[in-house]
Amino acid sequence: QVQLVESGGGLVQPGGSLRLSCAASGSIFSTYFSNYAMGWYRQAPGKERELVASITSNGSTDYGDSVKGRFTISRDNAKNAVYLQMNSLKPEDTAVYYCNRRPQTWRWGQGTQVTVSS
Repeated sequence: QVQLVESGGGLVQPGGSLRLSCAASGSIFSTYFSNYAMGWYRQAPGKERELVASITSNGSTDYGDSVKGRFTISRDNAKNAVYLQMNSLKPEDTAVYYCNRRPQTWRWGQGTQVTVSS
């Protein structure tokens, strides 16, 4: 089984920055982690979970329109880790952030709370 642990969230003011980390572990690692596309998702109160950034096995990235130019997804296959650098944060970025495989997800982790507020 795969375990996903997100960290790095917190309370920041609008315009601030956060760097989220996702650590993946399980019996399939580290042999196969580099073969999987990964993504960052977020879920705000009362809203559905949405994909905000993705990264393929070869490092190609894609972003939701609402975060383009502000967020950067990256990965370190040696550490079985995925990161999300978030800059110029806005109140509407407030959500619980999750990482997972794309497109076929594993069991969801607990996520990490990001709150952007003055």
